[in-house]
Amino acid sequence: MAKQLKIGFVLDTSLDPPDGVQQYILRLGEWMTAQGHEVHYLVGETKRTDIANVHSLSRNVTVTFNGNKMTIPLWAHRSKVKKLLVEKQFDILHVQSPYHPLMAQYILHRNKTAGVVSTFHILPYGGLAAFASRLLGFTLKPSLKKINTFLSVSSAAAEFQAQTFGVKSKVLPNVFDYPRFEGAQPLLPKSDAITILFLGRLVERKGCQHLLQALAGLDLATLPKIRVVICGKGALLEELQSYAAQHGLSEIVEFAGFVSEDDKPDYYASADISVFPSTSGESFGIVLLEAMASGRAAVLAGSNPGYATVMQPRPELLIDPKDTQAFAAKLQELIMDGVMRKDAADWGREYVKNFDVSVVGPKLISEYEMAIASVKEKQHNKD
Repeated sequence: MAKQLKIGFVLDTSLDPPDGVQQYILRLGEWMTAQGHEVHYLVGETKRTDIANVHSLSRNVTVTFNGNKMTIPLWAHRSKVKKLLVEKQFDILHVQSPYHPLMAQYILHRNKTAGVVSTFHILPYGGLAAFASRLLGFTLKPSLKKINTFLSVSSAAAEFQAQTFGVKSKVLPNVFDYPRFEGAQPLLPKSDAITILFLGRLVERKGCQHLLQALAGLDLATLPKIRVVICGKGALLEELQSYAAQHGLSEIVEFAGFVSEDDKPDYYASADISVFPSTSGESFGIVLLEAMASGRAAVLAGSNPGYATVMQPRPELLIDPKDTQAFAAKLQELIMDGVMRKDAADWGREYVKNFDVSVVGPKLISEYEMAIASVKEKQHNKD
């Protein structure tokens, strides 16, 4: 059996929101714990008490960055950091990047013994986010030298990390819990209508407005009966509801509101077509994997670089959300062609097994072991 490791996931923000990076480290942590490793979470200010070994190391404030609301640390509690690193003697610190100078960078500077792996998670939403990322990369240069292994969740994220941080990285994709979604059962009431599902935040970059515009371009009288379920909350809710009413879509569009993590798999399993028309700012696309794992829905994705990475084997399932005429044509094609829908769903169900944590997790452990060996070699050469 491989050596049991003491692993510290480092995340500047909170564990409270169910966003992609939080899901990434929590799912990896669950799997690694089940393999016998000791997992700790070195995070910013967080209120969660249902997870073992959470160490809240900063006060955080809420900001808007890259089209999302998130929290960043005001500063790290330095005495807590020093005490934790001395007491735990981690074998590996796995830093989620980009990280903050006032917390994660401080942890890296205080670390003396652990191997360090960094995973890069973002793509910019707009020029301001890109500029801020480049500036941050310059600020973090001193601590980049303390990282043994650089990873990115996609080729698109790797390219952006090279541009902003000046480092090359291996691609090791995001992970998700395949069995949890594969076993999902439909939650929505049975209907003869073909169900189209959108699940995501109702903000501009997630593209729900483009879905409604594409629907408005369909000749509904010539199509089989359809039902469109919009799951999520956000600043655009009232605007989207108004658009649906003004364009005769109210009878087919239902706004279901926020969907909990527990209910999310069963909503996916209720769909015939799941649509994620995000325009930009996506480094990967866990939502695509989750929807495909249900095995029942054809998945359409916006042709942003992160989603394109996931959908690379089936580019015909990518759409330009802003080209509403082409978007509407692709929707109509899937609505009309049940064989095409089934083919896309069957492919997706098999394809996403490659991203299950049981497949990606061992590869990450190998990266940890190489980083640890690198630290030991450097220490030996010093001695």
